[in-house]
Amino acid sequence: MSAHDLVTYRYDGSWEGLLCCVFESYTAHELPEAILGPEAPETSLFGSKTIVTDVGNAARVEVSLPRKLGHEAAELVRLTFFTCLPEKELWMLRFLRLGYQYGPQLLQFAGNETVYRLQKAVQHLLSEAHLLKGFIRFSVQNNVLVTTIGPKNCVLPFLAGHFKARFPEEHWLIYDAAHHMALAYRPYETAILPLESFSAAPPDEEEARFRALWCQFYDTIEIRSRHNERCRMTLMPKRYWKYMTEFTRDFAVPDANPQLPAT
Repeated sequence: MSAHDLVTYRYDGSWEGLLCCVFESYTAHELPEAILGPEAPETSLFGSKTIVTDVGNAARVEVSLPRKLGHEAAELVRLTFFTCLPEKELWMLRFLRLGYQYGPQLLQFAGNETVYRLQKAVQHLLSEAHLLKGFIRFSVQNNVLVTTIGPKNCVLPFLAGHFKARFPEEHWLIYDAAHHMALAYRPYETAILPLESFSAAPPDEEEARFRALWCQFYDTIEIRSRHNERCRMTLMPKRYWKYMTEFTRDFAVPDANPQLPAT
């Protein structure tokens, strides 16, 4: 392919739209130089082709994935879509082309760069989702549990089941400030919605009291003589701290010795 023939795909950022990019790559007999979402900046280096999302074409590609690649490889591709892997769309297309050629044995190509990149990206995605299940700190506002996170990967779909099982009778909202999305729940309905911004209100007296109790518990259980800042940052990465009550402490403590409110 000459420089004159190089092309960039633009799609709407959806899973179905990406599958249509795969469909176009095969029907046009071309491998794009890049696959860009709607928010990617314009580039004049290559010719640009807008790929319109067609549910029929997307369905044809999706049905072929487990049949041609096997269920494990098909799931790897699906999960990669939620990762923060740079140029993930192009790496996914390359993986699919290999998969259509070699079938399920593709996952045995441990030394292949494309296979390695997808596997590492998905490992990072699932690890981050697992960590956030323990690092998320909810606050009560108007009888709704709310919190903000800033993950690298798009983890909201992987948090829904955990918190639905943990708080089945509550109303709660997890706002992803990095991807401008919110996971909202009310018994027994879950939805992931676009949300440009979200700012929690300052805690009321009761909420501040519970935050103070949590911080007091956190400080009390520490063994001071074994304090290891490097170890703590390894087990609890510092980029999560600004969303965690025990590190921010951006609230007024009601009194020096907080007690649980009377019931």
